[in-house]
Amino acid sequence: MSYPEPRYFGERGRVSALFRPTSSQPDTGFSGGDTDISYVAQQEHTDGEFGLYKIDMRPKAMGATEHFHRTISESFYVLSGEVRLYNGERWVTGREGDFLYVPAGGLHAFQNDSDDPVSLLLLFTPGAPREEYFEMVAEYSQRSREELKAFRVRHDQYNTDMLDD
Repeated sequence: MSYPEPRYFGERGRVSALFRPTSSQPDTGFSGGDTDISYVAQQEHTDGEFGLYKIDMRPKAMGATEHFHRTISESFYVLSGEVRLYNGERWVTGREGDFLYVPAGGLHAFQNDSDDPVSLLLLFTPGAPREEYFEMVAEYSQRSREELKAFRVRHDQYNTDMLDD
């Protein structure tokens, strides 16, 4: 394995880092029902390289049902608590420090079955504009199956319970 092709060709480097201290976190994110999502690094801040989100789930929070993505990989890193992760083959329990990588096309799901809250980091690569999906999926879930499926497909979300529709 080798390094990717260069993307920066300057001689001295440039001032371009993004630092956001905890004390000045922007007022971004999504709170819906049993889950809060903080937008740590949106794809527009990473030149589309990745999107990083912090997920905080209350006890017994549903999470996401079995699905896959065609264009992005998804990684989960458990910060605290216990989260049930579906790895495409079986459900496993993720605890603090556990990691799950799901390449494009990989079946996966997650939920909090415990009586305690759970916190995890969610990384999408390359970056994708997932914010609208997080913010609108509950609303689309109240619409027709056809509208929900079209919304999911527009956001590269292929839920296995809708594949035969």
